[in-house]
Amino acid sequence: MTGITNLNQLLANMSPELHTGEFVFCHVKGRIAEYAHLDPLCLFQEQEGLTLVLSSEAAIQSYLTFEGRFKQITLTVHSSLEAVGLTAAIAQKLTDYGISANVIAAYYHDHIFVPADKAALAMTALKEFSVN
Repeated sequence: MTGITNLNQLLANMSPELHTGEFVFCHVKGRIAEYAHLDPLCLFQEQEGLTLVLSSEAAIQSYLTFEGRFKQITLTVHSSLEAVGLTAAIAQKLTDYGISANVIAAYYHDHIFVPADKAALAMTALKEFSVN
């Protein structure tokens, strides 16, 4: 099954879903294998080190430092990795509400991480796409 590329269709059918729990972004040194036991939701190797996206509980229990707590919103529509404009449209909508967005695209869905204290407002903003 291939993902949707039509921007209007993606926006109208994205059905944002707010996940429970809070996530944090941590920067660590070392190898991926050293942090696998933390069950990170996502990780990315950068020149400066490894970024982990994991539950705030896991970070606290492992004495990892982080700045800010985030809630995950999944756009449940199957978006194509080649779709054009979805990230820009989401970012602009959240910008209009003064909400920062950290977007991670996976194979089936896009996942938006917003400050935990603005998650409800972000859901309101994103749901505006389906009523237009």
